[in-house]
Amino acid sequence: MSRLFLLRHAKAEWAEPGQRDFDRALSPWGVEEARAMGAAMAARGLTPQRVICSTAARARQTMDAINQAHDLSSVTEFEQNLYGTDAPGYLEVAARSGFNGDLMLVGHNPMLEDVAVALAAEGEAEAIEHLNMGFRTAGLAIIALDGPMGAVETARGRLEVYLTPADL
Repeated sequence: MSRLFLLRHAKAEWAEPGQRDFDRALSPWGVEEARAMGAAMAARGLTPQRVICSTAARARQTMDAINQAHDLSSVTEFEQNLYGTDAPGYLEVAARSGFNGDLMLVGHNPMLEDVAVALAAEGEAEAIEHLNMGFRTAGLAIIALDGPMGAVETARGRLEVYLTPADL
């Protein structure tokens, strides 16, 4: 069985005049959100075996902050396509990874929310309701898939966990 971890980047600063969205940095609050999520993941034993992270500054900085509490740097790679693609593109990145196990995608909304809602056919009702209210910054959804990661584009799953910084 494969599990797909979906982590939204933490709270970012607003863009400065002339600054590209891609280059927006985390706010000080965002750094704290990400550190807290990393600590919560470590404390709960939520450890993906592989991480694919968007190359946008705020996603990379989210992983840097998570790694301070829960070092995943040795299993992390960066993927440009997670910045500019849509929800089906996220599923394609996961399927194309060729990885069967616990895979985490670190990226952006609304794509992560769309993927989570589409895959989470089942799960604890309160967690699904919480997720349906919006995928919060530094939020983490973990979905157990009914098949291998290579078939994620047509898979259904069960929402095992939905954590936000407000839950920590």
